[in-house]
Amino acid sequence: MASTLPLLLWCCLCFCLATTTFARPQPRNLIVDSNSTANAFIRRSLLGNGLGGTPQMGWSSWNHFGCNIEENMIREIADAMVSTGLSSLGYEYINLDDCWAELNRDSKGNMVAKGSTFPSGIKALADYVHSKGLKLGIYSDAGTQTCSNTMPGSLGHEYQDAKTFADWGVDYLKYDNCNNEKRSPRERYPIMSKALQNSGRAIFYSLCEWGDDDPATWASSVANSWRTTGDISDDWNSMTSRADMNDKWASYAGPGGWNDPDMLEVGNGGMTFGEYRSHFSIWALAKAPLIIGCDLRSMDQTAHDILSNTEVIAVNQDKLGVQGKKVKQYGDLEVWAGPLSGNRVAVVLWNRGSDKADITASWSDIGLDSSTVVNARDLWAHSTRWSVKGQISDNIGSHDCGMYVLTPKK
Repeated sequence: MASTLPLLLWCCLCFCLATTTFARPQPRNLIVDSNSTANAFIRRSLLGNGLGGTPQMGWSSWNHFGCNIEENMIREIADAMVSTGLSSLGYEYINLDDCWAELNRDSKGNMVAKGSTFPSGIKALADYVHSKGLKLGIYSDAGTQTCSNTMPGSLGHEYQDAKTFADWGVDYLKYDNCNNEKRSPRERYPIMSKALQNSGRAIFYSLCEWGDDDPATWASSVANSWRTTGDISDDWNSMTSRADMNDKWASYAGPGGWNDPDMLEVGNGGMTFGEYRSHFSIWALAKAPLIIGCDLRSMDQTAHDILSNTEVIAVNQDKLGVQGKKVKQYGDLEVWAGPLSGNRVAVVLWNRGSDKADITASWSDIGLDSSTVVNARDLWAHSTRWSVKGQISDNIGSHDCGMYVLTPKK
């Protein structure tokens, strides 16, 4: 027995090390063989609610309306999501942000919908949204009050609030980080995660601690998505800076859990067509949540055309689930790329400069063999270049981009 003890101890140690390594986030190379069994485990220990197989798509009230929300407007937004055809493209969540609740809980400690703006209550609103084939999202905070200081947070009430949300028929929770008593996000956010999993309803968990504590490195077993940045604003500098901050964490995202550089500003009026097209293209390539932030009832045709580009959406929703990233930069000219299922590659040529310019992505930049011949689909022109060799180039306008899917020829 004594002679076998060291062997047993060594086996146990090897097993522990192997399982510990498996449970950690695994960085990915740019090009992934989608047929390889070695990539079957691409994601590690995930939140076990079965949600988030692809990045979430929907709408949120905050970017356009702030605290000026009420139930009739939310119903009209749900109607517009259907009538514009966006719901048929995968946009499914209608999310209330801050300011939907009374400042004080009721006598039993429950959160209460604000009587002046949501007199019918959240359950009735959820029923209406569900009747449209959509899902309802709600907002709370891992602190004592929300960021508006007009409604209670869920700190210390996590299980009670999760059960309330489930009873109302809520499908999504955005969980913010204000008034947090300076307690670590790693302490506060997992409590709500467990509460949601014990609520009796599958609720998508969108963690919003603004990237303060590098959630990409720890949140995959806690949430379905995690904010990697502070709040976005409807301007070029804000959008580009969030893209860059989010890019740092590309290797940590995948099916079941996604990096979130905040919601879309497309249609709110603060950027040009090219800037909004770049915004949507980079968010799609980076497998970011596609959460619309404009007024769906009055958006113009340009915004609709961007948000409804099915070829760009398909990149975001690709089943391989690998986040694309910045792979080349020379001055203000950039190449972003990422692998797709079927051994395809998505490429964005992005001109962040003030003048029109030629941008080239060589096969070596994006992980293709130099001899590979591809058909290159232009996702904005909806046209195809056949039998392209060695590189793809385009003349790109200032603050605009081109986006392509490269399919190797057999």
